[in-house]
Amino acid sequence: MKIHFIQTGGTIDKVYPMGLMARDYEIREPAFMEMIRIWNPNFEYSYSEILKKDSLDIDDKDREKILKECKTIDVDRIVITHGTDTMVDTAKVLSQIKDKTIVLTGSFSPFIFKTTDAELNFASAVIAAQLKGSGIYITMNGKIYEWDKVEKNKSGDMFIEKH
Repeated sequence: MKIHFIQTGGTIDKVYPMGLMARDYEIREPAFMEMIRIWNPNFEYSYSEILKKDSLDIDDKDREKILKECKTIDVDRIVITHGTDTMVDTAKVLSQIKDKTIVLTGSFSPFIFKTTDAELNFASAVIAAQLKGSGIYITMNGKIYEWDKVEKNKSGDMFIEKH
């Protein structure tokens, strides 16, 4: 089994070289590359860096770029790191792909922070990509969601099931 990882940016990849000002950040190498180096996983993988943006800056043109990448990649299991604010919007665009397992994940604090949810969320996405059937999923807060049954609870820094 092979998994293809795609970086689009978001908090998971943010680095704050000049301090912790809200917009004073850079998005550098994908955080998942460091996690993969540490884990030494027993599966094949490939990766691409599509965007390096905060998800609030991702627009429809960017989503089409992500969609095209997912359609043309010759791998049927894909994990996308993405910012949490518009993750569901991107998942909606990707939902037209019916023959692949695509999992979006991100974090509420950067991977480089000592206390972060990044590793749990990414690990959950890797497991979901291996175990779930075709479809679009979001993994956050230790749970796997179908893309259209989840929303971000902005006041609680977590994702919750829609009712």
